[in-house]
Amino acid sequence: MLVKFQGVDTREAAEGLRGALYVTPDALRELDESEFWEHDLLGCAVTTVDGAVAGEVTALIPGVAQDLLEVQTPSGPRYVPAVKELIVSVDLDARRVVVDAPPGLLD
Repeated sequence: MLVKFQGVDTREAAEGLRGALYVTPDALRELDESEFWEHDLLGCAVTTVDGAVAGEVTALIPGVAQDLLEVQTPSGPRYVPAVKELIVSVDLDARRVVVDAPPGLLD
């Protein structure tokens, strides 16, 4: 039997899915108000608290201490720790993540 997934176009990409768990959208658990699914964050605009657009969320990287939001900026990818001290708000309807980034984090 041969199976193909949308967006998975090479054998190597398919190998990367080995061991992955598929859960139907109706089987997802309810999240707390401070929790978000990775697929909901991807593509969200990232702005600073003063309203400046910094970039776009392109990945969520699991970490030991905390996860990192990969933000594609004009200067290349930057990594924002996904902690409440830096992530001020997430508005999925507006597709926006507001961060209080220390100087240099998004430069």
